[in-house]
Order: sequence, then structure tokens, then C-alpha cells
Amino acid sequence: MLHISLNPHPDDKLTEQQYEILAREYLDKLGFGEQPYIIYKHMDIDRHHIHIVTVNVNEQGKRLNQDFLFRRSKKITTELEEKYNLHKAQREKISPDMPIRRIDPAGDLKRQVANTVKMVGMRYKFQTIGEYNAILSLYNVRCEPTDGKVNGREYHGLVYFATDDSGKTIATPFKASRLGKFASRTAIDGRFERSKEKIDVAPTKRRVADVFTVAADKSDFIAKLKEHNIDVVLRYTEEGRIYGVTFIDHSTMTVLNGSRLGKEFSANAINERFNNPANAPTYIPDVATPIVVPPIEPTRDNTHSDTAQEPKFDQPSSSQHQSTGGQNQHTVTQSVSDFSDYDLPIPGLDLFQQGQSFNLDEEEFRRRMQRKKKRGPRHRF
Repeated sequence: MLHISLNPHPDDKLTEQQYEILAREYLDKLGFGEQPYIIYKHMDIDRHHIHIVTVNVNEQGKRLNQDFLFRRSKKITTELEEKYNLHKAQREKISPDMPIRRIDPAGDLKRQVANTVKMVGMRYKFQTIGEYNAILSLYNVRCEPTDGKVNGREYHGLVYFATDDSGKTIATPFKASRLGKFASRTAIDGRFERSKEKIDVAPTKRRVADVFTVAADKSDFIAKLKEHNIDVVLRYTEEGRIYGVTFIDHSTMTVLNGSRLGKEFSANAINERFNNPANAPTYIPDVATPIVVPPIEPTRDNTHSDTAQEPKFDQPSSSQHQSTGGQNQHTVTQSVSDFSDYDLPIPGLDLFQQGQSFNLDEEEFRRRMQRKKKRGPRHRF
């Protein structure tokens, strides 16, 4: 089965007949014009788009050519853009000073998730999936490992989710391979290892310790940390007990589980301090006066402007999660050489995007078929 999603620019207001023309011509050029297919118009976001589902074997059971599918698809979509005077797909380069913004449900989710994952990986230091998810959660993105074994072979991957403000998934997840190499398990594991050598907890601990001793309550603790450019992600049990705490220091660009700062800042200590103040131990900091960093102005938008162009296609008239971040636009200026591992451009707002959503059963079947193809047919004597 082949699943294709065609996503015109929001300013290209197409009728259902025009969508059908594009879909038919696209399939013809791709070599699937004689195959049965279904076209479904999707309006879950402001960018109306269509999904095409077809089969990749002909009536004789022969598999159709899918070699260089992405390259061929890109050539076809470019031709269709020119033929029907549609907005052209664009590409953008991630720059060191580009702000990270929260996911906008009305925008191109794949593009936004890819941008967020890439920029977080470029700028922040973290050592575990939990810390990685803490920084991603500020921008309404979540990552989950996919580990398993197929025919005795282990595989390890990552899947990314776009979420709403409460952490609820709002769309089909994206496999890391659909976003780019920078999002892969290998890339993120490498980031863990490199971060271990670079992280210095002392600056963050100084500021957290200062706030911890004077905060009147949990809300005051959170607010004062934000004044020092630190977000804190708290995780709760259903009973309301804090079982996880992660500090995100946007000045040092580090993500630190509370226990990394010391047991006095662990989840249990934070819970006792603010949920059971009578039992909380007295803590006297042994660190210097903190450095005050001014807060960063809030932002919400996570979409990027596209080049304006009038289209000439005939148009008709059970655990809770609390994040204290996500409303800030965090920027950092570093040398371009710091990002040498991430210098490939992310695809822009493609007119057409192609690919299947993640499905564990399909993934295992695909791997099994690839191994059979490599081994070749078994001969019986």
C-alpha cells in the first residue's frame, strides 16, 4: 500500500474538482495511474489537503517501481506547481538565532516538529530521554522510544508527537526518519554523550538554590525561577504528588533533572517543600549569589511566512504534567561552527508531502521483507 498526502499552500484555494485533477495527474506521472486508489479531503487544519491511498502491485501481482520515489515525487510536484501556477514549495535553513516557538495546531505540523527537534538538538544539552522530553514539552512536542525485536534482531528508534497545551496528542506521530537524521535515535544518543562532557551544573544550582530558600510557595518558586530564565517541568501522580522535576536553564542551555543538582532539589524534596511544608527540611545554600538574567518576551506563533504569490489556478469566489515554559521565545547567539552537525536544511512548506504514518506491525513486516530480499529466494532440492 502507498499513502501520499498532497498539501497545497493555504492561499491556493482549490475546489474538489481541482484537487482530483492534481491527484490523478500526480499518480499518472508517478506510474500509478492504472492502479485503484481512494482520495480523501482532510480539513483537520487550516491547510486543506488530500490523502491518496493506492496499492503498489499490479493485477499480475508484480510490484510497481518505487525506486527513488521521493526524488521522482519532488520532480512531479514541481511540474504541477508550474503548470497550475501554485505557490512553490520552499526550503529554509535553520540559523543559530532563529527562535523556537510552540506548535501551532493550525500550521504544518511535520515542519514545525522538525524545526523544533532540530533547534533543540542544536542548542540544548541533556543526558536522558526524560530531560529531552522536558525541553521538547515547552514547545508542545513529545518523543517516545520504539524498542523491539523482529526475528531475533533488535531495533531502536524514536517517534515524535505534536501535542496541545495539556500534553494530549493532536496528530498522527512522525517517525524520526521522516523528520531527518538529526531526529534519529543515533543522533540523540550522541547528543546525550556529548552533553555529559559539557554540562556544568554549578550556575544553574546557584540560581535554583537562591530561589528555593525564599519562595513562599510553589507558584512563587516557579515565578521567581522564570525571572532567572529557568523553566521547571513538574510531573505529578494522580494523587497530586510531585514525582519528577526537571530544570531548564535557558542561559546555560542545559536541561537538568532535579537530582543532578543535589538531593535537596530532587522531586521528593520539592514535593516535601511545597506540598508538605511542615515536614520539609531547612536548607541553607552554600552557593554564591545568583546571576540575574532578564526574562525573554513571550511569543506564541510557530509558523514562518511564505513568499506571497497570487495563485493563477482558476479560483472559486494517568499522570498529570505541568510545564512552566512554552510561552517564552528563547534565542541564543552562538557561532555557526557550533552547529556543524546540523547544517542540512529542513524541507520547507512542501506543496506535496509523502510518507506513511508509524505503525509497528507494518514496520516489522517491512523489515522482514527487506531481510528476505537481501537473502534471496530459498532453493529447494
